[in-house]
Amino acid sequence: MENKNFVQEAMQEVNTLLHTAFTAAMQKGLLPEHEIPAFTVEIPAETTHGDFASNAAMVSAKAFRMAPVKIANALAECIDCASSRYIDRVEIAGPGFINFFVNKAWFADIVAGVLAAGEQYGRSNYGKGEKVMVEFVSANPTGPMHMGNARGGAIGDCLAAALDACGYDVTREFYINDAGNQIEKFGLSLEARYLQIYKGEDAVEFPEDGYHGEDIKERAQQYADQYGDKLLNVSEPERRQALIDFALPRNIEKLRTDLEKYRITYDVWFPESTLHKSGAVKAVVDELASRGLTYEKDGAIWYKATEFGGEKDEVLVRANGNPTYFTADIAYHKNKFVDRHFDRVINVWGADHHGHVARLKGAMNAIGLDGDKLDIVLMQLVRLMKDGEPYRMSKRTGKSITLSDLIDLVPIDAARFFFNMREPNSTLDFDLDLAVEESSQNPVYYVQYAHARICSILKNLTAQNIHPTSCTQQELERLTQPEEVELIRKLAQCPQEIINAAKNYDPARMTHYLMDVATLFHKFYNACRVQVEDESLMQARISLCLATRVVLENMLKLLKITAPESM
Repeated sequence: MENKNFVQEAMQEVNTLLHTAFTAAMQKGLLPEHEIPAFTVEIPAETTHGDFASNAAMVSAKAFRMAPVKIANALAECIDCASSRYIDRVEIAGPGFINFFVNKAWFADIVAGVLAAGEQYGRSNYGKGEKVMVEFVSANPTGPMHMGNARGGAIGDCLAAALDACGYDVTREFYINDAGNQIEKFGLSLEARYLQIYKGEDAVEFPEDGYHGEDIKERAQQYADQYGDKLLNVSEPERRQALIDFALPRNIEKLRTDLEKYRITYDVWFPESTLHKSGAVKAVVDELASRGLTYEKDGAIWYKATEFGGEKDEVLVRANGNPTYFTADIAYHKNKFVDRHFDRVINVWGADHHGHVARLKGAMNAIGLDGDKLDIVLMQLVRLMKDGEPYRMSKRTGKSITLSDLIDLVPIDAARFFFNMREPNSTLDFDLDLAVEESSQNPVYYVQYAHARICSILKNLTAQNIHPTSCTQQELERLTQPEEVELIRKLAQCPQEIINAAKNYDPARMTHYLMDVATLFHKFYNACRVQVEDESLMQARISLCLATRVVLENMLKLLKITAPESM
């Protein structure tokens, strides 16, 4: 059996039944001849109202000039459930809703289908191979990563995984800001710390807007330890460049190793400096000029951003001849679309960048590209909480908590799960106490415990020489207890939940889904004994346990969270 989306399949059956019923009702004279209006099929909030429901009668009232309930009854009379594999019966509710109830075969097929698809279950071809880049974190390489980068890393990586599972051709990218103002500031900061080693802190003034972190002192000291005072008597530009050349690769390597520890591996690390060296930045200025979209003022070159949705015009090249960060950003995104042929580009940014969204999308339109193919996921701030209070400082450094501090404080499983528990555009309170707690209050522990519990059930059965066997359709149709049905219905939603996470750029849908599956499994476990005298019922319940394990494992794997066999 191929990897199926059973929810979509049943919905398609409902759709077909309704279209056939409309045609039959018109032929019988129950409805006047008319084009069938567009209608929807959805899953009702309450399953007592049916497994699927349609507004077909409601949206047809105007076309047929009849009360919706009359149309619904005419359709119900012509709906032939016998021609469908999964639809058992139809009911009319309220002012004309048509509710559809599935039969036992649907539930049996889901369990069999999940087991047959195995680790492929949940994957789909929704994206049809569309080439997508997800660029995320892209932290400034002049210092350590902060909580925003930790959240952006978890969101970006899990979003990329969801897109990949939906059949998109996904590239994960880190943009290295190794050019421009911040690198100049980095060089000035390193130089001051280096000179202070030999001349004393009072003798060398530290630049007011320099980088004050301990990491700058550490890098300057490392250079001094390795090369001594050889930079004391060279020119300032030479000294700064030598310190940058020494410190920057080490900082980038630290970003890479910290992110790998956090289970994030990029396909591409893209240095901003290559855009300057290749002439791509200058080419963007020339292109905008050729389109009549630039002008000179105060010795600088400006871009007419207001003509493309910007709040104000933007400087492209400063009076000193240096291009701005914005110019490099236009060149970078042009490179994504034109040179590397991405169909869609997704950037995960902090909410403080919201003012940059419209102007960058507008700039894509200005250079003849489609700004709508650039999507920005804005994420809100993270508040670390401990003992019910905001927790800001690292005990080790007395400074704000970095990504590597966080990984030392809480398990990586918890960090990745917690950062994906709220949609990106909502603020997140990260409870450090809860993240390390081994109880059902801790959401990631609760989900992992469901997986471990299934492994434990199977292990206990094996110890008694009871082994899973392949069940027949009739055996699986015996899973009719409310807790069994509810759990199977939730397993069927797995492919659609991954699609929704990818479509809405919201990996939180996957963590919420996992918590729902875990809750329903624990309910099933407490209500239905797996090891019963009735052999075929026992095997059916073992199959349900195995199918649940497949879903938990597959979804945890997408989130790069471990699925322990014992806890």
